[in-house]
Amino acid sequence: MIVTIAKVADFDQFLKTFSTKGAAKRREHGSKGSQIFRDPDDPSRVWVAFDWDTEDYEKFLSDPEVPAIAQELGLQAPPVHAESIGKYDS
Repeated sequence: MIVTIAKVADFDQFLKTFSTKGAAKRREHGSKGSQIFRDPDDPSRVWVAFDWDTEDYEKFLSDPEVPAIAQELGLQAPPVHAESIGKYDS
């Protein structure tokens, strides 16, 4: 699992691009799915949990088409990656 945090200029535009062009490109690079969370204290901040292997995620990041999709997402800054500090059964 990979978790990123980002601020977006327009949540509706972000969601539209994320669920279409973004989804197709992520699928192309092995993503098995994602879940979006909206920060309750800041509606322009989103948390996204990806079901993705790190190696495939790195290939996605180096895809030359990704910067244009990121721009269309309306990200106010590059996403920040949340560091995993442990995995537990329950």
